[in-house]
Amino acid sequence: MVKGGKARNLAEVGLLAALITVTGAVKLPGLLPGTEFQLSAPLAVAICVAFGFKRYLMAGILSSLLGLALGSQNLLNVYVSMAFRLTVGLVIGLGGRHWLVVAMAGPIGSAVARLGLGVVLGKAVYPLLLAAAPGMAYTALAAWPLSRLLARVRRVNGREAEHVLQR
Repeated sequence: MVKGGKARNLAEVGLLAALITVTGAVKLPGLLPGTEFQLSAPLAVAICVAFGFKRYLMAGILSSLLGLALGSQNLLNVYVSMAFRLTVGLVIGLGGRHWLVVAMAGPIGSAVARLGLGVVLGKAVYPLLLAAAPGMAYTALAAWPLSRLLARVRRVNGREAEHVLQR
């Protein structure tokens, strides 16, 4: 696989940040208020698995900065997002890329982010965790297939880049 230069890496991180930002703006409604599901959660786990923690973290930070600049996020949103990202990275880093670890990384990241939110707001943590439970289940189900898809896209993209460079 072609390693690529700085321009390729910059473009890749920018595209990943755009994906996180756009999917973060899309929320599927839940049955109860506060139980909506953010599509960026399983995608973020998949990016961490397929592209590695460094690119995942750079894309996540860039996405948060974009959200702040666009006014779609505030500092509390960024705090929750970063808690999620760091936890997912830690779980994947320590547990590896086994399907069960990948499936559990998102829910664990969501739980840690909600616990942190409860501490910052001084509110009961159990209602926050209960409201996040449907999204945690969706993330657990979607993270593994998405990570396989992104890994395949990355492999195919690398082969195509290698083929172009050989000509």
